[in-house]
Amino acid sequence: MKIIAFLFALVPSLVLAQQLPVPPALAAKSWLLIESGSGQVLASQAPDERLEPASLTKLMTAYLTFAALKQGTLKVDQGVPVSEKAWRTGGSKMFIRVGHQVPVEDLIKGMIVQSGNDACVALAEAIAGSEDNFAQMMNREAQRLGMKASSFRNSTGLPDPQHYTTARDLATLAGALIRDFPEEYAKYYALKEYRYNNITQPNRNRLLWIDPTVDGVKTGHTEAAGYCLISSAKRGPRRLLSVVLGAASDSVRAQESLKLLNYGFQFYDAVQLYAREQAVSSLKVWKGGAATVKAGFTGDFILAVPKGYAQKIQADLVSQQPLIAPVAAGQTVGTMKVSVDGKHYGDYPVVALESVPQAGVFGRAIDSVRLWFN
Repeated sequence: MKIIAFLFALVPSLVLAQQLPVPPALAAKSWLLIESGSGQVLASQAPDERLEPASLTKLMTAYLTFAALKQGTLKVDQGVPVSEKAWRTGGSKMFIRVGHQVPVEDLIKGMIVQSGNDACVALAEAIAGSEDNFAQMMNREAQRLGMKASSFRNSTGLPDPQHYTTARDLATLAGALIRDFPEEYAKYYALKEYRYNNITQPNRNRLLWIDPTVDGVKTGHTEAAGYCLISSAKRGPRRLLSVVLGAASDSVRAQESLKLLNYGFQFYDAVQLYAREQAVSSLKVWKGGAATVKAGFTGDFILAVPKGYAQKIQADLVSQQPLIAPVAAGQTVGTMKVSVDGKHYGDYPVVALESVPQAGVFGRAIDSVRLWFN
């Protein structure tokens, strides 16, 4: 059922498909460019190919760490004892020492800026008791976030045959981290260096020095994975997120990531259709303690369209009906169908902005009868 039509203009023009800018070809195995405000894909190559994520894994470790801080099961100034396993973990390190207690915030900086595997294991043990238990948490969270092609076996990204993901899943994870923990993202991911144990290490994300609009996110490298980089830049109200996997060198992954980001900013206009938490519509709810529920987007809904097409957008909200209580805040309750210049452009989920509990027995009975006749 069509609930609302948001129409900017209907102007005859060339077929949209003929006007889409051609994405750049990158020297990498797989890549993806996302408009964060809508989640739309602006460019991609093999985004669903299963690949080794290397240290990009640490985004999930960080996500669960920030979640533990938010839930109060971990404190930022809490001392974490360093186990022998954490101390002995190979690969990149922040150089924590076995038997010492390290504050959680130092471990977070060591994990994000220095890409310390030892820091990751220490955080995993503090949160879940063991790294194996933490890996189970990682997989449960991946499923919850909709990462359908990922499998985690450790907190670090060290090679394992059953440790893999895709560019699309990594974009989902990075987007969720920026959306769900904006303060933590702003605080840690743009840090250019960190000093611990009298050792200063630079952030391996070269784009932090090259482009001032880049504020994250994470590098990764193993021999099998190649050089990988998830990067994000915010220019004005727009945020773009790029994932580049399997480049040949550190400099190439930075160069190709910047090429991808610049493509998105230069060849697409951004149009904010709806503001964060703005009620797009009130949808009918059956058997609920309220007759309707406000529906919209949890973040600013910013759509990217090719240059010159900003005035040719039409957005129609299609409700999921019958919508039966209980309805949870954040639950998908409809789809925003967007067309540009009369051509289908994309479908975007619309969520409940509030919760609606079930009605009492009498109210549910009345609506059951009404639904029967509907």
